[in-house]
Amino acid sequence: MTATVPAATPAAPTPTGSSTPGRAARNKARPRTAAEWILLVLAAVGALIIVFPILLLLLNAFKSPVDYANSSPLDFPAALDFTGIQTFWETQNFPRALWNSIFISTMVAVIAVVVSVLNSFAIGIGRVRGRTWIVLAFLMANLVPQEMLFDPLFQLYDDLGLLSNPWSVILTFVVIQSAFGTYLLSSLLGTFPKEILEAAAVDGATRWRTLRSAIVPILRPTLSVLMVFFFIWTWNEFLLPLAFLNTSDSLTVPLLLEQLNGERQTDTTTLIAGTLISVIPTIIFFLLFQRTLTRGITAGAVK
Repeated sequence: MTATVPAATPAAPTPTGSSTPGRAARNKARPRTAAEWILLVLAAVGALIIVFPILLLLLNAFKSPVDYANSSPLDFPAALDFTGIQTFWETQNFPRALWNSIFISTMVAVIAVVVSVLNSFAIGIGRVRGRTWIVLAFLMANLVPQEMLFDPLFQLYDDLGLLSNPWSVILTFVVIQSAFGTYLLSSLLGTFPKEILEAAAVDGATRWRTLRSAIVPILRPTLSVLMVFFFIWTWNEFLLPLAFLNTSDSLTVPLLLEQLNGERQTDTTTLIAGTLISVIPTIIFFLLFQRTLTRGITAGAVK
């Protein structure tokens, strides 16, 4: 009689998610140090300081003039009142001002980045004579107060017929922003790896092809951050646009809000409501491009 040998039972596989006690100990979160707690508290305080003005806008934009006059700015509205928002939307041409700000800021950001790349390529890689002095001149251009530019630029644009024309502001800030971009990118391209340039030359690439196919792709995170900053800086400009844009159809959003400040009396609730409406596009812009900012800023930290 033949004995039947039972088949060996396969060992149960170890669950993927299980870990040994040593690994669990290593994965255990270490307690925060005192310095980390201090940094965390400072970050929370900084976040509250940044959010506080927006909270004030939300609390006071929906108050009636009587409610605003009889309550503290930190009090909740007695009842939701949309008079300020309605008055601002009906009396001010906000869509036109919004389009002017978007058009001017976008054109400045794009053109200034292109000009900065071309300038820095010639200075940082082209190794032009007197490179250090040229970079220093671009740096000094950023230190010139804008008030000094009022009279000469006003006379120039008046002679050219560009007053109350968005291109007067675009040309001005393309020069100002590209001066900073040229200084920054020239310093960066001065340390650009020569091996990449030599490899492109061996492959027969022209200077234009080297710039377009080798340098710009590597600089893309930095260029994205520059473009976002140029857009934000131009959007918030007030002094020079105030001098060049004089008609109601050419106003930007900051200039439109400035018109709500009366010489003797100001409709505060309408001004607050207009400010809240004007902040919404910038918040949307930040939410759309926050990943671009994060990638660009951290690109240099990851090798």
